Amino acid sequence: MELAACSRQAYAALWRFLAGIDLVSRIDYEGSVDEPLPHLLIEPRAVQATPVDRLWLRLADVDRALVGRSYSLPLDLVLDVRDDFCPWNSGRHRLQAEAGSAVCEPTTAPADLRLTAAELGAVFLGGTSLTALAAAGLVEELRSGALSRASAAFRGEREPWYPGGWAFPLY
Repeated sequence: MELAACSRQAYAALWRFLAGIDLVSRIDYEGSVDEPLPHLLIEPRAVQATPVDRLWLRLADVDRALVGRSYSLPLDLVLDVRDDFCPWNSGRHRLQAEAGSAVCEPTTAPADLRLTAAELGAVFLGGTSLTALAAAGLVEELRSGALSRASAAFRGEREPWYPGGWAFPLY
């Protein structure tokens, strides 16, 4: 049902064990987009991946949610967020993030990026990039350079993944 390991070495050893069981011709496994499994195999093309939509979230409290996550770069950014479903999220939010801490508060300062709560939810977990959403016309850069900096800061070390197939609201 689930494979979990506390180190990269243990992860590789578990997969070697599973792949080495006699009379097993197929293993079905759900993993993240950047799953390391294909790289552990002699023939990486033996893995057949089928993407499925399993993870979606809505930020019901933008300021609290943005404070509750970490960022890969220091950031000082004003987001102009539109949210028709949770109107209290609409407006400008100044996000200041440094190593291990973040502050996000309403502001009247000029915005650096304009987006909806849907796009903010998409980038929140670090998988979807702000630059990809901007290329699709869903995020507007209002201050030159803000888009690439914010996109890099929001990216995670691994792609987000949730095995349960359920969507939960965050904050």
